[in-house]
Amino acid sequence: MFDPRPIKLSVNGKFVEATVDSRMHLADFLRKDLTLTGTHIGCEHGVCGACTVLVNGATARACLMLAVQADGCSVETIESVAASDGTLHPVQAALSRHHGLQCGYCTPGVVMTLLELQRESAGRVVSEDEIRAALSGNLCRCTGYQGMVDAALEILR
Repeated sequence: MFDPRPIKLSVNGKFVEATVDSRMHLADFLRKDLTLTGTHIGCEHGVCGACTVLVNGATARACLMLAVQADGCSVETIESVAASDGTLHPVQAALSRHHGLQCGYCTPGVVMTLLELQRESAGRVVSEDEIRAALSGNLCRCTGYQGMVDAALEILR
């Protein structure tokens, strides 16, 4: 049964108005309705972190959050991170330099997590333990995390 609900939100700085099923997850709305496929769906239980986006500046699991819960919010996805000319954000560039990404499936969630940490730290030096704690919600099978940690240490020191 379809239970339509109107929503209005900002996605990557653009105003969006839509009608969604009240049971649609934010990840599905982003991927299917807005064709923002950089938000990956992994475990669908909020454990792997592949679907991490920023909602009002804080990380959120888009596979657990309903699209209607984002009504009135500002949502940032991986598509908003690099410059419009394709220049990588310093977080993305550091991950590349330190081989902190391989298959790329977890990478969008990792980038969004590190963006939140960078913004929260506001120029303060962040310890390796803080970085590891922040990344603990992002599962990666390829890198072993050291490249991610090294990248984060570079940009957060």
